[in-house]
Amino acid sequence: MKSRRKLLLACCALVVPIAVNAQPAGRVRQIGVLGNAPQSGVASDLIPAFIAALRELGWNKDKEVIFEYRWADQHYERFPALARELVALNVDLIVVTSGVTATQAAKQATTSIPILAISLADPVKFGLVDSLARPGGNVTGLSQPLSNWGKFLELAHEAVVGATRIAILANPTNVEYAHYVAQNEAAAKQLGLKLLILPVASAGELGPAFETIKRAPVDALVMGAEGLFYNNLPEILERARTGRIPVIGPISLAAEMGALVSWAFDIRDVYRRAAGYADRILKGAKPSDLPIEQPTKFDMVINLRSARKLGLTVPQSLLLRADAVID
Repeated sequence: MKSRRKLLLACCALVVPIAVNAQPAGRVRQIGVLGNAPQSGVASDLIPAFIAALRELGWNKDKEVIFEYRWADQHYERFPALARELVALNVDLIVVTSGVTATQAAKQATTSIPILAISLADPVKFGLVDSLARPGGNVTGLSQPLSNWGKFLELAHEAVVGATRIAILANPTNVEYAHYVAQNEAAAKQLGLKLLILPVASAGELGPAFETIKRAPVDALVMGAEGLFYNNLPEILERARTGRIPVIGPISLAAEMGALVSWAFDIRDVYRRAAGYADRILKGAKPSDLPIEQPTKFDMVINLRSARKLGLTVPQSLLLRADAVID
């Protein structure tokens, strides 16, 4: 009997570590994803990166967690209705991939379902959280520093020697629009630059925007950190190439695809880190107790091939600061 009891205890000891690391037993968890458009084209690996990171944390897609997607298809006015659809499904977590506008819609739709926002600009200013350290409500996630928006004008001014007139693409349907414009105007004043603000609310408005640029020649174009522009990056870069306009982009892939300079944090890494938040929330952590992270490392990529095609010479001082140079 004693030998049998020892054998039973030994078997239990072997099983315990497995049980500790397994996900909570029970129903399949639902994650609602609220975004601007399906992650395709330039951002095709972002949601897969999030799902892969969740898998590494022990969540098996379709067996332990399933996803419900709601896309606004570049029409920001649809976010409130789409957020309400996810709430009606009683999802366990809403992951927002389209910044402040979509996060506000989600927060207005529910005060109880946890909301995980990815790459969220200044959540304190826009009333989404009490503070970065203690969000205090049902919203948490990873933010992008708003104060750095003027950095793109600095890069345009330095990369294009003698540049004085800069065009900026900005989406007026984004709730960040007014503050984004104000930040750039303040930076332009400090640098002695003239701005041409181009409000673009849909892909169909890109053509007229570039016609405006053609009529009022500019020295460079800054592309705002905006999902609408990410989803239409190939068209933007092609129009800029045709018009021989240097582009400064907020995503590394922009430089890889032909922009003169990009300055950005690693958005793929942000999506992977967001999976850690989702894991903790699905295991019972409260968003109010999860501090909002900010990226600390930004990479500058310079495309010398594009510079040569544009007849530009990038200053050596800028090249020495680049994290990567495409040649």
